[in-house]
Amino acid sequence: MLLGVAALGLGFSAIARRVIASGASGATVDGMMGGAMGEMMSPGNMAGPMRTGMDLFRAHDAMHRTVRDIPGGIEATTVSADPRVAALIKEHVSSMYARLDENRPFPYPMSRSVPAMFANSTSYRRKLTLLPNGIAVAEVSDEPEMTRVIRAHAVEITGFVRDGMPAMMRGMM
Repeated sequence: MLLGVAALGLGFSAIARRVIASGASGATVDGMMGGAMGEMMSPGNMAGPMRTGMDLFRAHDAMHRTVRDIPGGIEATTVSADPRVAALIKEHVSSMYARLDENRPFPYPMSRSVPAMFANSTSYRRKLTLLPNGIAVAEVSDEPEMTRVIRAHAVEITGFVRDGMPAMMRGMM
């Protein structure tokens, strides 16, 4: 099952071909406890981005997120009045951007857009600004299909912030 572009149903055929052609890690899931899910749940991954992500899912009601479409992408701000949650937001987004910059894909089966973001990390530009209470990001691309992926990812993350664990479970199904 192709995670990301095909599941989004937004006509990401060109990007789907790139994901398949690149053999990007996390592009497929071999059952719930195999493949990407098994790798994601390994102790090495739980100690880093996965642990932080799970903490954020649990604290979703302590976060506020705004997203604005801009030419070629989005600007988003995710903040929290709780200093612990604000620190988690900064840690998680900073670590994911570092992984993108280092081409270190992360198996993220609860996300339909993250595999496409990693497989096409050079097709868009990212800017992260740390705020006292969270982060502001801008993500843009000159490629219309990548712009759709960026916007779909923003919608997905907004759902995670709004709904927490139920949104994560929907993404895994």
